[in-house]
Formats: sequence, C-alpha cells, structure tokens
Amino acid sequence: MRTLLDIPPRLLTLLCKATSPRSVLNGRANNDARLCPPRFSRPSAYDTMHVRWASAAPLLCIAISQLSVHASPSPNDRHSVGSIQDTYVKRDGHGHHDHHAAPLLVLNETEVTMYHAPTPPSYYTIDWEDDGYQKRHGGFMIVHGFFMCLAFFVSLPVGIILRSVNHAAHGMATLSFYVFCALGCAASGLYRKMTPNMYEGAVHGKQGYLIILVAISLSALDILATVRRIITFFRSPGKSPRAFWRYVVKKENSVSVGPEYSGIVTEEPEEFDSSKLPHNNEITTIPTMTKRSNGRMLFIAIKGITRRSRRELAPGSRRSPNAIGKGVFAVVERSLVIAGFAQLLIGIVTYTGGCRENYENGCLAHLIKGGIFWCYGLLTFGRFLGSFADLGWSWNRSPSGNSCTAEFVESFVIFLYGATNMWMERFGANPGDPFTTKQIQHIGIAVMFCFAGLVGMGIESKRVRKWLASSTFASLSHPSEMPQEAVVEPVSYMGSFNPFPALVIGVTGAAMAAHAQTYLFQVQIHSLWGNLLVAFAVLRCLTYFFLWLSPPRSILPSRPPTEALGSFFLACGGIVFMFSTEEVTIAAMRRGRDDVMMFLNVAVALTCFAFCWTLFVVGFKGWIKSRTQSTVTFRNAA
Repeated sequence: MRTLLDIPPRLLTLLCKATSPRSVLNGRANNDARLCPPRFSRPSAYDTMHVRWASAAPLLCIAISQLSVHASPSPNDRHSVGSIQDTYVKRDGHGHHDHHAAPLLVLNETEVTMYHAPTPPSYYTIDWEDDGYQKRHGGFMIVHGFFMCLAFFVSLPVGIILRSVNHAAHGMATLSFYVFCALGCAASGLYRKMTPNMYEGAVHGKQGYLIILVAISLSALDILATVRRIITFFRSPGKSPRAFWRYVVKKENSVSVGPEYSGIVTEEPEEFDSSKLPHNNEITTIPTMTKRSNGRMLFIAIKGITRRSRRELAPGSRRSPNAIGKGVFAVVERSLVIAGFAQLLIGIVTYTGGCRENYENGCLAHLIKGGIFWCYGLLTFGRFLGSFADLGWSWNRSPSGNSCTAEFVESFVIFLYGATNMWMERFGANPGDPFTTKQIQHIGIAVMFCFAGLVGMGIESKRVRKWLASSTFASLSHPSEMPQEAVVEPVSYMGSFNPFPALVIGVTGAAMAAHAQTYLFQVQIHSLWGNLLVAFAVLRCLTYFFLWLSPPRSILPSRPPTEALGSFFLACGGIVFMFSTEEVTIAAMRRGRDDVMMFLNVAVALTCFAFCWTLFVVGFKGWIKSRTQSTVTFRNAA
C-alpha cells in the first residue's frame, strides 16, 4: 500500500499548484511562487469554506514534502544539486521534460528551480543592472576586452604573417602584441581591485597568463636566434650596415657572398623541391654504353633513385631536426589565435556568471562543440580564399603533389573527436547509473564520428587506394595477361572527393534538429543550427559534384561558390550551437528575448564580421608576399 512518503515529488508539486487559491478560483495552475488570491465580490459560504481549505492545502503539501526529505532533497541547497538531479532525472538525461510530451510555451520557474540552483548575481548584473550600478567600473572590463582582442586577433596574426616572409616589421608586430596584452591586463587588474569576486573558481585569469607565458617562450626563442645571428655577423669578415640589415634583421641565410658565386647562391636553399626527384616506383631511362660483344648502345632502365640517395641529394635533409622544430614552432604560434578565441568565450562566461553548478557539463559541451564548428567554418572560408593553396587544400592541384589532402585532416579530426567523446558522455553520472536516452543519443553520434572518420582516412590513404585498385586485376591469373605499360589513372584521381566529413556533419545537424527539448524556444534554436549544418553538408556535396565533372587542373585556388556559402552556414551554425545552451535559452525566456529571428540575426552579424576578419588576414598575407617575392604573371584561361 502506498503512503504519503511514496508520492513522487513531481506529483506533490503539481498537487500544490492545483490546490492553490488562485488555481481553484481561476481554474489554472500558478507558476509564480507568490500566491495572491484574486479579488472577487460576495463569495458564497461554500466558496469561503473552499478557499479556506485550499489555503491550508499548500501547508499540507509542504509538510508532506519535508517528511519525504530522503526521497526529495531541498533544491535550495546547492550542495545537494547532484542528488536532486539523480532523484528527478527522467530517461532523457536532463529530466525536465518527457520526450513524447509537447514542448512548453511558457517558462516554468518552479520546475527550473527543482533541477537547478537559483542564478546568483554576476559581474554583468552588478555592473549594469543592480541598484547602484552607476558607481561600478564596468568600463575597465570593456577596455580589457578591447585590448586583448587587438592583441590576439590583430597583432598576433599580423606577426605570424610577417614572420612567414621574414619581414623586418615582424618585431614591431610582436612588440604591439605585448603592449596590448599589458594594457589589457592592467585594465583587468584595476577592475578586480574595485569589484568583489562574483565567480568562485574562475580560470579565465590563470589560463590567460599561461597563454601569454607560451607567447613569451616563443619570443624568447626568437631573441636567442637574433643574438646568435648578431654574434655570427660580428665574427664574419664583411661588416656593413647593409649586411647587418639583411642577415640580422631580415634573417637571410648568409652574411656575405663572394663575387664568384654572387649570382648563383640563392637566399632560401630550403626551397629545393625534393618532390621533383623521381620516386622509387618511377622508371628513369638513361642511355649508356655497355661493353657487349656486339658493341651496340643499350638503353638500361634503372629503377628510380633510392630513398637513401634522395636523402643525400636533398640539401635540407641534414637539417631535418631543424625543420621539425620550425614546424612545431609554427603550430604552437598559430594555436595561440585559437587559444585567444577560447579565452574570449571563457571570459564572456565568467563575466555573465554562466556554466555554474549542474549547468557546467552542458555548457562546456555546447561551447566546445559549437566553437569547433565555428573555427571549422572560418578555416573553410580561408580555404575558399586561397589559404593552404601550397598544400592543394584550396580546391586546386598541389604544387608539390606529396602533401596529405584536406579531407584526410578533416577525417582525422572527426575520428579524434568521436574516439574521445564516446567516453566523455558519461561525465557527471554516478557509477551504476543506467544509460539515459540523451546519453545514448550523444554516444551514438560520437561512434558515428569515430568510425566515419576512420573510413574517411582510409579512403584518403594512397596505400589503401593501391590495395583497392589491385582487385581490378585479380581475375588475371597468368602474368602475361597483366598490363605491360603504366595504367592511366582516371581524371577524377586529380582531386579528392571524400563525402564522409560532410556526411557526418549533415547527419549530426539532422539529428540535432529533431532533438527533444523542454520548451518550444529551445526546440526552435536546436532546429536552426541543425539545419545550418545540413545546409553545409549539401553544399559540400555540390562542390564535389561540380569538381567531379571538371577536376581542378591549375595550382591556383578555384574558389567554388558552394564552399563560400557552405562555410558561412557552418560558422553560423556553430555560433547558434553555442547560443543554444540551456542556461542561455532560459535567461532569454526570462527577459522576454526568446525570439529565434533575433538569435539568427546576431549569429549572422557575428559571422559576417568574422568573415571580414578572415578576408583581412588572408588578403594581408597575399599582399605582403606579393611585395617580397617575385612577380608571377597570370594567363587568362579564356
């Protein structure tokens, strides 16, 4: 037999709302915690008795709830949030709503406080909303964000570009980076001195100083290299201001060159292209005279140069550790821009007071995954503009011919993401807890990422392609039936047509567009960014379709317009993904900002601004290289 202690807490809450005075008199439940009886005239004796009973009913419900404290901990206790979630969580994992029920139209504050602690004040609220905000110092935080954005999104990219061409102004760009960082840190320090700590355990400051320390370490390596060049310069026989400028400032490789070799030695010996040498599988026919009895000249087919001889001939082979070090240096330096973007997100979260308590896991998931799609969209737009054209990633033919394809890198990132997220979806769950519906959904998406990325990498592997092509001649049993001449590859082999990265993103978008949510506004936001990801997948497939009909034959970027649109949808979908966190949507509903068009317009505006920044960075790189390298003449294809 069930007792009052066995009544589920959700049912108790509904009983309290159903028996409140306003619900009895008005015929509907009240979502507000303040119970104010409405005014009415001349109640009957029955109504008076009914109101008295209804007024006592909430007290009875409170008493029953306190008796069942072991089954329903107090939601106001922040330390019991985990047990509250374990008690109330439904099979959807977030517990607020049944998958088969219609999404709610109006925010239910009572239900929100059942699963989440009350939202505490933040830096934003005390600076711009609370009483006495005029006396606060929110302007220092604006100055901090402005200078840090100048440092990481203007000075740092400009410095990276100037370094790539050994430009003399690289030092000035680096100096401006540290000046902006110093001004930003000073503004942040003044703000913290005059503002109470509103976010316990914030990591924004610590991570920011760590990133600046990494930048200082890279600059220290630059300083050591400059000191070494200065010492080498003063030890050299020929000393002149011009030689100092070329060797120390412009970082050219030789201090002075004798007159005999002044027109022969190049300034960049690393530009030797070893890919132009014949490979092991190539046949080089060399005419030579052999001592045969008939005295005839024979043509001997010599197998291509061995790997050892190629290593000996390549001028940069002996400096392979130096080349590896330069590659690591370049990767770390470019990663600072992405780290700056991550710091921007963490700073916004800290200032607005988000991602606390049991909002943390969902908030981090949306920010990290949405940030990945955002950066992926900007990189795709950079590929459209011509970035990575030297690797053949701008929908062109690779000048070297030996670099891995962009689709291989995309498939590897997708595989790595899936392989890690398969085990991260259970973060926050207690040992022995059953798998919820949402956990199964997210784990299924992670498994798709893992194995679809693995298939994509296999398709892009040249060795795997050779293995697959060998099945063509499997039916030829006799060696004489094998083709004696080289088999001509089809024209489609000139490009990479790997649909699996687009397939994974498209399926993810379609699945998330159908994601069950508690409120209708949350459903609409998820559908918005899900459809944007689907649009990217469709446009990427159209890119492959058109390039399949006419593969790129030039080393110049082909710039398919479908990639420009696809990259925009991908980046815009990523930022809407970040907007769709439960905390942001609830805050928007509380403030009457739950408008899908407003969210979309803000996302489109930010994406357009970021595309302008990308165009500036790529365009500046092309301009500075055109001024430092020899001029190339382009011939009209028509």
